[in-house]
Amino acid sequence: MAKKALLNVDYTNDFVAEDGKLTCGRPGQDIEKAIVDLTKQFLENGDFVVFAVDKHEEEDDLHPETALFPPHNIAGTSGREFYGGLKDLYEQEKNNPNAYYMDKTRYSAFAGTDLEIKLRERAIEEVHICGVCTDICVLHTAVDAFNKGFQMVIHKNAVASFNETGHNWALTHFKNTLGARVV
Repeated sequence: MAKKALLNVDYTNDFVAEDGKLTCGRPGQDIEKAIVDLTKQFLENGDFVVFAVDKHEEEDDLHPETALFPPHNIAGTSGREFYGGLKDLYEQEKNNPNAYYMDKTRYSAFAGTDLEIKLRERAIEEVHICGVCTDICVLHTAVDAFNKGFQMVIHKNAVASFNETGHNWALTHFKNTLGARVV
């Protein structure tokens, strides 16, 4: 059996809470239990869990997302905190050597980060992905995982988007184009 890791992407207040700056709203809130349970299961099994969290600076006019989306996940704000039960779980587990928190500044958790190195150091061959938004950050992370040769599992009950059409398209794309198992 391949060594596996969970990539928990952007499950923060700004992306999920009712008053989040770029919220998925109800779809994101509805997956809270699945996200927390999945994360807990991986940590209890001794698997590597990556908490990949979008980070932006205020008034960063050079960032490509600035023209596309309102300011979100700004450094030092509560918008970057994990949403709901994931915040409590992370607080309990943050000193666990298998819980790895990382900032990311692009859609993909691989872009400009040490994620691939952290996975290769642990001989991980299979990444499980959960979080938001299915058709943005989860999708781009999955595309990069595919291009780097990782096997993938997407947990459809633990991904969400503010765009239902995009969410459904991405689920199909994961399976038919990236060869991921969608469970």
